[in-house]
Amino acid sequence: MTVVLGGCGGGSQDVTLKLVAADYGNSSADSSQKYWDRLVAAYEDDHPGTTVDVTVYSWNDVDRKVKEMVDAGRAPDMAQIGSYADYADANLLYKADDLLSIRTQADFASQLATAGQVKDVQYGMPFAASTRLLFYNKSLFTDAGLSAPKTWQDLATDAAALKARGVTYPYALPLGPEESQAETMQWLLSGGGGYTDSFGTYSLNSTENVATFTWLKDELVDKGLTGPVAPGKLNRAAVFTAFADGDVGMLNGHPSLMKMAEKRGVKFGMVPMPGNGGQSRYSMGVADWMTAFKKNGHAKQVGDFLDFVYSEKNVLDFSREYDLLPVTNSASAVMSDAERDAALKPFLDELPQSELYPVGRTSWAEVAAAVKQRIGAAVAPGATPATVLKQLETTATKADNS
Repeated sequence: MTVVLGGCGGGSQDVTLKLVAADYGNSSADSSQKYWDRLVAAYEDDHPGTTVDVTVYSWNDVDRKVKEMVDAGRAPDMAQIGSYADYADANLLYKADDLLSIRTQADFASQLATAGQVKDVQYGMPFAASTRLLFYNKSLFTDAGLSAPKTWQDLATDAAALKARGVTYPYALPLGPEESQAETMQWLLSGGGGYTDSFGTYSLNSTENVATFTWLKDELVDKGLTGPVAPGKLNRAAVFTAFADGDVGMLNGHPSLMKMAEKRGVKFGMVPMPGNGGQSRYSMGVADWMTAFKKNGHAKQVGDFLDFVYSEKNVLDFSREYDLLPVTNSASAVMSDAERDAALKPFLDELPQSELYPVGRTSWAEVAAAVKQRIGAAVAPGATPATVLKQLETTATKADNS
């Protein structure tokens, strides 16, 4: 009788929240759908009257699917996707202040919370994070009598020694269209530059960036130290596989590469990205974003659910499931001290010094697409890196002003 009466009394308050999320798994066995199903079941048990309907799409499809839903007037309540600035600029999103408890907001890693802002207002809530380290094949290095590089010159010297011993990819430089914006940013930061200057203005053709790509072309690519595939045609997935096959001496990688290499028995080391004359001051950080659309007007219920999503336990569960870095200070503190998370500690240590893509700019999606398609040409035979970087700067400026 109590159950029946409770159901009748709360019927008018029943709400179904729609969440579209990205899949971090590699197969149906570890699909993110399973993670969300477990989390939602636990939440709904304690929150009668609220149902959360989660649909998971691959990273190849999720951003497009959400855009199609928004364009058709069917925006989900929440979308966990790769970008947020366009939706925020169109006034379609709730501010984080409108949703989250003060405790939850204060727990976000500061540089991730800042990266989620448009005009100093946070709309993008960080959901997962990653940094990059330089991976090297320990067996190949030991056989060649090498130590891990600390500077660009060390890296070039090591690559030359590996080439002399027949290593297929002494240094793998994936500047193909899959994810070259990441490899590019890692190198730009190591040369003291980046996509933007200290004022946040695009600066792709800065003196530092031109010097970085000139060095890459002259000292690695033109000397045949980047392998048999032209960097502009080489993608990240291919070089990760090649590293797991033992055919790569060095490459930039994120935590998922550890499992790939371990499964194939490849012994590897990881060090911060070498810089021009010393260790790079900054690492590249990447974050994916949770957004909440205003259309359905469920701010209270969405905020309550997201406070649950960002609880220490759930952030830890997700980070450990997919070898990603937690986006909250509380979960980061636990993982930094836990023996079970020791493999991720080098990446965690890099996060506070990391710099993220300029995702708060509505122009970034267009700029990133241009980089992915054209940056490989900067190191092609006969190319002048300054010319390509100037063309990309023109594209970025035009996109920013449109």
